[in-house]
Amino acid sequence: MKRREFIGGLGSGAALAACAPQSETQSNTRSTEHFSWKMVTTWIPNFPGLGTGANTLARYIGELSGGRFEVQVYGAGELLPALETFDAVSQGAVELGHGAAYYWRGKTQAAQFFATVPFGMNAHEMNAWLYYGGGLELWREIYEPFNLLPFPAGNTGVQMGGWFNKTIDSMEDLRGLKMRIPGIGGEVLRRAGGTPVNLPNSEIFTALQTGSIDATEWVSPYNDLALGLHQAARYYYYPGWQEPGPTLECIVNLDAWNTLPEDLQAIVRVACQAVTLDMISEFMARNPISLAQLAQDDTVQILKFPETVLAGLKSLTLEVLDEIAAEDAKFAKIWASYRAFMEISRPWQEISEQASFATRAL
Repeated sequence: MKRREFIGGLGSGAALAACAPQSETQSNTRSTEHFSWKMVTTWIPNFPGLGTGANTLARYIGELSGGRFEVQVYGAGELLPALETFDAVSQGAVELGHGAAYYWRGKTQAAQFFATVPFGMNAHEMNAWLYYGGGLELWREIYEPFNLLPFPAGNTGVQMGGWFNKTIDSMEDLRGLKMRIPGIGGEVLRRAGGTPVNLPNSEIFTALQTGSIDATEWVSPYNDLALGLHQAARYYYYPGWQEPGPTLECIVNLDAWNTLPEDLQAIVRVACQAVTLDMISEFMARNPISLAQLAQDDTVQILKFPETVLAGLKSLTLEVLDEIAAEDAKFAKIWASYRAFMEISRPWQEISEQASFATRAL
């Protein structure tokens, strides 16, 4: 069956199911209806941290509902290609999706703020902005025209800067560099003279190993080791300027959402929050172990980007953000909210998190 026919066929089923919506404001009595939904993801099936995070979300929904709400997870390529997740959920081919919002910049540039912004907020700040700073309301506002309801559903924490087949000693070394890097970070690389490539994780290792790309950022030691990237490139750079607090998303087809009784809607909300805590905790626990393993590998060099390179990339980042905002009203609205929250957060971060870390060196 062709993908278009598949999407159209399943979409009609979701539309019929939506004919009897139940409002979130109705009775909060426990429902007795049973639901069986599909979730497609942008991750390799069962990939550590990311793919298993989607599995955990599905498991939480099933357990919290006492088995009344079952979610079957399909990794990238099992039902649809990774980067068709947004369209599949939007059109109702499946009810749920799990991925990262910056993959959908072609749908709306503003989506990228809800994954991560170069030199932007970390995981704690992102959660604060989304839940208590108006970020989630803005996210839902820009997804509503696509018939989608988004939820934060994971965060990997600060990422690494990526794997390179040569050292990066100056901004000049970025010229001509073909690198897998999505979102705003990719546009920043373009301004620096490089060529950004958007690849799903299933294609990254082969592209780097065969020389189709010269460099890649992926996640952090835990996931990078699992993908075997240390076998395809030698130089491993930090910090992850491009992804300081990457949030993952669970997207729900709005028509399907409206068929859920109030108690199951609440379960989805709580399960998404729970998987966010679970994922950041897992990465905080696994990254140090994986980093130590990479540090012992004689074929790997762990290097810090020069300050001049970071300064140059930051300058280009602000240039990109302001230029897009000047042309896109939705992007400008969210950039204003994001930037204002980050500025408010900074003084507290300086005397709390940063100051606390500094005491460890005393």
